[in-house]
Amino acid sequence: MKHIYLNLKRFDIPKEYGGVNSIANINIWGRYIVENTQEELSKYSKEEIEFVMYMPEAHLIAAVLALNENGNLQIGSQSVYREDTSVGGNFGAFTTNRTGNAMKAIGCTGTIIGHFEERKDKAGILLEAGVTDADALNRILNKEIKSAISAGLSVLYCIGESSEEQQNWEEVLKNQLSIGLDGVDMSKIAIAYEPIWAIGPGKTPPDKEYIEKIAKFIKAETNGAPVTYGGGLKVDNAKMLASIDDIDGGLIALTRFQGDIGFYPEEYLEIIKTYMGK
Repeated sequence: MKHIYLNLKRFDIPKEYGGVNSIANINIWGRYIVENTQEELSKYSKEEIEFVMYMPEAHLIAAVLALNENGNLQIGSQSVYREDTSVGGNFGAFTTNRTGNAMKAIGCTGTIIGHFEERKDKAGILLEAGVTDADALNRILNKEIKSAISAGLSVLYCIGESSEEQQNWEEVLKNQLSIGLDGVDMSKIAIAYEPIWAIGPGKTPPDKEYIEKIAKFIKAETNGAPVTYGGGLKVDNAKMLASIDDIDGGLIALTRFQGDIGFYPEEYLEIIKTYMGK
C-alpha cells in the first residue's frame, strides 16, 4: 500500500502578508482544497493508496465538513500536545495547545509529528533553557506520539539529519527512531524521512542510492514500518521515488517552486498521477 501525505504548513497566508496563498479566500481555503481534489483522488482505491492532508488548525473543521462520506481522503492536524483530556481527569486546561482529543473530535484521523520545522522550534526552546541533551527532543516527541495514538490518531513521524549530523546519520536516525518510538503501537505509525541537509533553495537533493540506503535502514530499525520520502515529493522526482522498493510514498508541500510559488490542487493531483503511473 502507498501513502501520500500533504503538509500544507501555513500556505493559507495571503501574499500581502508574506505568504504564498493565491488560490482561495482565507475563509474557504481548507474547503477549497478538499473540494478540488477529492473527486480525482477517489479514482484510486483505499486498498491501493492512503491520502492524508495535514492542515493548519483554523481550516480543519471546514476541510472535514467538505469530505465525501465514502471518499478516500483523510484530514490530519499538524502535531498534537503531549498531554490530553481524560474522563475523570483534566477536562481541558491546555490554553494555546492542540490536544489529540480535540483533533479527533473535530474529525481528524491522523497527525504529523517531528517535522523538521517542529524539531527546530522545540530544539530552540530547549537551548534557551540550557538543555543540550539532543535526546530530550526525541523524548518530548515520544510523548506527543503516544498522546496522539491514545486519542485514536495515526501518526506520520518525521526523522532526518542536518548537514552537521550527516556524517553520523546512522546514529542520529537510530536515536530518533528508538527514543521517539519507544513503547509506541507501531501499527499506527508511518515514517517520513526528511534529508534536512538538502531541504531549501539551491540545495542538492539526495540521489536514488542515498534514499534507498536510508529507507532500508529505517525498515530494519522499525521492523518494516511504512517509509515515505519527506524531502518533497514532486513531479520531477516522482518516478524515481516510485521505483524504490523500500519507499512507500511521499510527503508533498509546495507544488510550484518558481514564478507564482505556492500550492495548487491541480499540480498536487499531477504529482500523484506521475508517482502512481496513472
